[in-house]
Amino acid sequence: MEAVVDHLEHRLLNSIEQMDFCPLGLATGRTMEPLYAALVARLSAWPGDRLQLLRQRWLSFNLDEYVGLPPEHPRSFCSFMGRHLARPLGLDPSQLLLPDGASEDPAGAAARYAAAVSAAGGIGMQILGLGSNGHVGFNEPPCVSDVRCRVVTLSATTRKQNAPAFEGSPNLVPLEAITLGLYEILAANEIHLIVTGASKSGILRKTLDRDGDPNVPASWLLRHPRLWLWVDDAALGEEGT
Repeated sequence: MEAVVDHLEHRLLNSIEQMDFCPLGLATGRTMEPLYAALVARLSAWPGDRLQLLRQRWLSFNLDEYVGLPPEHPRSFCSFMGRHLARPLGLDPSQLLLPDGASEDPAGAAARYAAAVSAAGGIGMQILGLGSNGHVGFNEPPCVSDVRCRVVTLSATTRKQNAPAFEGSPNLVPLEAITLGLYEILAANEIHLIVTGASKSGILRKTLDRDGDPNVPASWLLRHPRLWLWVDDAALGEEGT
């Protein structure tokens, strides 16, 4: 995790010094918790003037949000980002944008979110985790590379994976979400795929063995010219296959 934090800190520092801060693409989930904790610790140690400049220029778009959960719901991704990034860094919540999962018109909310990403010039640096079935964001298999921001139905595999945040019950995980599509993800200037833990070793190998396989959505990332893959020892091992 230290290596990816080193890189992200360096990129953020360069972007504010060169006045070319591009929107960040952010993710949630257990993989991101230690990443954000380490990044917050690193950025909080910056000199006050530099940290203030980062706060002024920060703009990020999250990949997804559950449909039906208001922003203040403790299991919403909006709440997750507030706990793990916005409040610890002293960022205004309005600088961390997410889809409006509480909208009475989720499809319209997805269209508005896609328009906001486009109006901001797209994603500069996109951070991703890897789902146990190969999904990125909530782009579930099968998934083609040109699919755009939309409302999706979550698979049983994904709801089981996310159950720990919902008292361990997949039945409590929302059935739908709004997610950026692979189109928006692949349009980012650079992509950072972070894979940790022995349970991800099997799907990591499957991802690397495929090239643009709709049944492994993450495999489309291999076609991006600036893909960074950050993998810990456990994910490289044999356990969990």
